[in-house]
Amino acid sequence: MILQDRVAIVTGAGSGIGRASAEIIGREGAMVVVADRDLASASETVGAIAARGGRAQAIATDVTDDGQLETLVETCVAAFGGLDIVHSHVGIQVEGTLEQASTEGMDRSWQMNVRQHFRLAQLAVPHMKARQGGSIVITASNSGVLYDREMIAYATTKHAVVAMAKQIALDYARFNIRVNAFCPGWVDTPFNEPFMRQMGGRDALEGYVRNKIPMGRWATVEEVAEAVLFLASDRSSFMTGQALVVDGGECLG
Repeated sequence: MILQDRVAIVTGAGSGIGRASAEIIGREGAMVVVADRDLASASETVGAIAARGGRAQAIATDVTDDGQLETLVETCVAAFGGLDIVHSHVGIQVEGTLEQASTEGMDRSWQMNVRQHFRLAQLAVPHMKARQGGSIVITASNSGVLYDREMIAYATTKHAVVAMAKQIALDYARFNIRVNAFCPGWVDTPFNEPFMRQMGGRDALEGYVRNKIPMGRWATVEEVAEAVLFLASDRSSFMTGQALVVDGGECLG
C-alpha cells in the first residue's frame, strides 16, 4: 500500500469526488480524517473505509468557519500524531454572466473556492514541516485552465486557486511540501446543477458531454480519484506546482 501509515485530511468527503478520494486514500493505507458539513454522510464514508480494513474518523466541518478548520486539523493531529496529506476538495458553482451574477455570489465563490483552501493549507503546513514533507492537493477544475460561458464567478475563482497552489508550491518546495491543483472536468455528480440550469436541463448537458468532450462521456468519481491518489502519494514525488487536468480531453477543444 503506497500510503501506509500516513495521515490524511479530506474535506467534502461525504459524497462524490471527496468520498471517492477519501476511500482510495484509505484503501492505500492512510489514516483518514473524513470532513464534511454533514456528519452522517462523513460517517458513511468512514464506514466504507473501515469495511475494507482502513482507519478513518469523521468530523463535521463547515470549511467557511476558520474555527472549525482549526478544530479539524487539531483533531487530526491529536488522533493520529501528525499530518502528511490534505485533499482540500470543497467548492461551489455560482452561475451567471457579469450582469447576472451578484456580488454576494462572487463573494461566496471566493470564500468557498479560494479562501477556505488557503486557510486549510495555512493550518496544515506547520505540521507537514514537522514531518519534513507532505502533499496538499487542492481541487480546482478544468475551468481553472479554460473558460466557461456565463460562469464568471466560477471561472475566476478556479483560476485563482490554481495560481494560489502554484505560489504555495514555489514557497514551500524547500520544505519537501508539494502542492498541486487537481482539475477535473465533467463528473456526474449533483455538483453540476448550476451548469444544468445554464444549459437548459439534463438533456442539454448530456448532449454537451457527448458532443464536446473528445472521449464522449462523463468521468466516474472513482477514476478521477485515482488522480488524487497520484498527487497525494510518492508516485508524484518530483511534481509540484502543477494543474493536473483530468477531463477526457475537453480542454483540447
